[in-house]
Amino acid sequence: MKFKTRNLRAIAEMVVGDSMHFPYRSSFYITQFFEECDLDFFHDGSTRWAWTSERLAELLEEPQPAPHALPERFVHLLRVLMQKSDAEDDDPGRTHALEALNKPLEREGFEAFYGEDNSLYVRHIGTKTISIANNPHRPYTPNERKRRGQLSTYLDTCSEDELIEHILLPLFRQLGYHRITSAGHKDKALEYGKDVWMRFILPTQHVLYFGLQAKKGKLDASGVSRGSNANIAEIHNQALMMLGHEIFDPETSKRVLVDHAFIIAGGDITKQARNWLGGKLDASKRSQILFMDREDILNLYVVSTLPLPEGATPKQNRSAFDDEIPF
Repeated sequence: MKFKTRNLRAIAEMVVGDSMHFPYRSSFYITQFFEECDLDFFHDGSTRWAWTSERLAELLEEPQPAPHALPERFVHLLRVLMQKSDAEDDDPGRTHALEALNKPLEREGFEAFYGEDNSLYVRHIGTKTISIANNPHRPYTPNERKRRGQLSTYLDTCSEDELIEHILLPLFRQLGYHRITSAGHKDKALEYGKDVWMRFILPTQHVLYFGLQAKKGKLDASGVSRGSNANIAEIHNQALMMLGHEIFDPETSKRVLVDHAFIIAGGDITKQARNWLGGKLDASKRSQILFMDREDILNLYVVSTLPLPEGATPKQNRSAFDDEIPF
């Protein structure tokens, strides 16, 4: 995908702060902005808007996730650019900044808008297709690959409690789930091990309730559990108990059944385990059991731009050169 030169320049001037209602950025802070976008671009001291325009053009050359959708890293950059926390004093709601951004976007057939979560979204004017910025299957930047490796190492050493408290609970909150409760630790409503219950509100305002059964290691189909590996038959029984158990939602003052159960493994869920479970579930239950293994956790966590849990990032020794003066 290509944008017209004048439209690229207009957006580049917003990035570097040569446009009204956007903070001015010197060379150092331009590089810092791209770091916030998880992009390894370092300003070389050349004309700020021209260099930035070239980087934007590179992002637009990346594959489109769907027809009439902008490349995901370009959309992510626009989201960072339009964060409401960066509002100028004369534009506290960023309405003027949004109007300025929409001028070049509309000339290319797109429009930007803020959702109910105050995050920026971009849609194609003709088809209303919304460009997604957090697709877990998109190519990763070097920084994202590094974070993914650090998180994978953390999953090798963390406990089951840490997997739930430090990884899964923040992840599902970020993904839009509500009233996330670690039932095994607080109200002990489910009592099937380290369980979690949560709810998800559909755009129609209907509410779905989810239970979560997490195991730190690999799930396999062997006869008995060995070490950190768990037997899928045990998890299957716990998931069925979860689906048939009522939970109390204090916000609605009602007892409700769990609609779907997540089976989540900090390791792999083997093909044999998935096949065994598929054979045990009848057609009515198959849609109620959802799987997530280590690959799903890593991918979703990285694209959700959540900070790594304490202990996942190695401590580095600071030196006098770390406090470089920006210019």
